[in-house]
Amino acid sequence: MATHFDYPYHFDHRFRTASTTDAEHVRDMIEMLLLTDPGERVNRPDFGGGLRQLVFAPNSPELAAALQFTVRAALQRWLGDVVEVQELEVNAVDSQLTIQLQYALRATQESFSAQFVRPI
Repeated sequence: MATHFDYPYHFDHRFRTASTTDAEHVRDMIEMLLLTDPGERVNRPDFGGGLRQLVFAPNSPELAAALQFTVRAALQRWLGDVVEVQELEVNAVDSQLTIQLQYALRATQESFSAQFVRPI
């Protein structure tokens, strides 16, 4: 089992760099992908899911449907060699956007579920 730096970067109880497991590292990578705005990375201008750009956007079912399409495409493009998306659901309710993701790690075929909630 490999260990990786935990995200966001912080220190553990021993005042060393906190580490995480492979599965938690993949979840962290998914969160980074979703929260990175396209154009934010210098050498990868099309990297990102762009969720932070939606903070001031009007919330609607159409926004959720479009976001579901773009998130799936971003996950397949940037993390397709690491994860297999099994189910992706984006819901827009009131002022909150919820992304429910079920995925499997390609290396071990273990299934995981993650939920990302952001106010809009």
